[in-house]
Amino acid sequence: MMPTSTRFVVSVHVLTALAVSDGKPMRSEDLAYSANTSPVVIRGLLSRLSDVGLTRSQLGAGGGALLAKPAKKIKLLDIYEAVEDTELFSLHRTPPCASCPVGGNILDALQPTLTRARKGLENELAKVTLADVASEVARKGKFSIPLAL
Repeated sequence: MMPTSTRFVVSVHVLTALAVSDGKPMRSEDLAYSANTSPVVIRGLLSRLSDVGLTRSQLGAGGGALLAKPAKKIKLLDIYEAVEDTELFSLHRTPPCASCPVGGNILDALQPTLTRARKGLENELAKVTLADVASEVARKGKFSIPLAL
């Protein structure tokens, strides 16, 4: 199997941590500890998420990252589109041989199926909010979260 990017799942992890933090800013080091990755990775993701209005930064002592809007208003699709290549499927690195009966037609034959698959993924991600994920994490972790999700 070819590996896929972890940006989406790590971004959901980070945003879920922010959602359950009761509005307290979280440092990239603390988010990195939770996600078991580097603070540099977290800062890169937070930058992308900030660019689309999902997070904001609070500067100064006690500062860190915060959600820019309520978790119930953030769809998983918003996060996916912010951090991933939404093409989902990579095609040949070089174009297939156009004079070959398979090579000349494979992309046109396959593209409708790949497009439907991508739309199916996007439709599922559009149904789930960050608040839904945070609530499930809290349920599984047996802790309560702020009601203002």
